[in-house]
Amino acid sequence: MIDFRGSHFEKEIILWGVRWYVAYSISYCQLEEMLRERGVSVDHSTLNRWVIKYAPEVEKQFRRRQRAVGRSWRVDETSVKIKGQWASRYRGVDNMGQPVDLLRSERREMAVAKRFVPQALKMHGVPTKVTLEGYAASHRAVAEVQREGLCPVPLGVRTHRSLNNVLEQDQRAVKRVVRPMLGFTSFWSARCTIAGVEVMHAIRKEQLVTTSNERETPAEQFYSLAVKVNIPSDKV
Repeated sequence: MIDFRGSHFEKEIILWGVRWYVAYSISYCQLEEMLRERGVSVDHSTLNRWVIKYAPEVEKQFRRRQRAVGRSWRVDETSVKIKGQWASRYRGVDNMGQPVDLLRSERREMAVAKRFVPQALKMHGVPTKVTLEGYAASHRAVAEVQREGLCPVPLGVRTHRSLNNVLEQDQRAVKRVVRPMLGFTSFWSARCTIAGVEVMHAIRKEQLVTTSNERETPAEQFYSLAVKVNIPSDKV
């Protein structure tokens, strides 16, 4: 459950602002205008603080209720601009395009790629196959993870450009939302904002376990992450 104590606005209004920003290709100024049209006067700098504060909390709740992913993964590295400089984002999806995990870094190097693999394994278990792009650091990272015993069973690693098309398509959907943001002023701001974008993207791909017998909209599912929900273990 997310703690909204001390906020000057009701949690429903805060969640409106956070969800709209991470769900759609808009700027903070546009979001400020949208809320004003609905009778809510809030400065765009406040909206920015909401996203940075609450998007990571939403991500934490989502991770607890994320559906299991497939056993064949596609992993690649992409970039996002922070203070005019490019920083890395390592993303993974399964063969059906369901997001596996995301790791943000200020540098592109093998150590970062090496952190991504154990993080994803801890969250989703060991896949039968991992398809990588030609970036050598990713291949060396997987090899070292296995050599150091961080993976309980051998991973089947391959490089096949066409098989990673599903990952490329998935990344485009996220980039469409991030593009109007015109870069980030800090690594922490980028990390928090992209966390929210990824959660909303995963919800649209039906990766959130729900307790309702009725089909919930992506918006309803996003808002449900702010309340305490008990999920039976056999549904996760």
